[in-house]
Amino acid sequence: MSLSEKSFNALGDPTRRIIFEKLRNGGLAVSEIAEGLSVSRPAVSQHIKILKDAKLIRVHKKGSKNICQIDKDGVMAMRFYLDKFWEDALAAFKIAAEETEKSTKL
Repeated sequence: MSLSEKSFNALGDPTRRIIFEKLRNGGLAVSEIAEGLSVSRPAVSQHIKILKDAKLIRVHKKGSKNICQIDKDGVMAMRFYLDKFWEDALAAFKIAAEETEKSTKL
């Protein structure tokens, strides 16, 4: 399974998306991430492990706390994957626009 597949699969779960979105503005301790979630703290840790394995977040120790933050490299890998589709869509749009322009000039 490719990295982008793992990343998209990881974000397929609503709880993991919430965790990922909580990290948008910077790193948080696992206890801070767990606040307000409807799952247990061990479940949060399991979700964090999946996000980490998918290279979407990084975890580092700060004192006695595990701090999670978004892994920009993993997010960039997803972006590059999506950019391929965007480039294809733009190329198809360009062809369609050129064909429309040609047919209106006839």
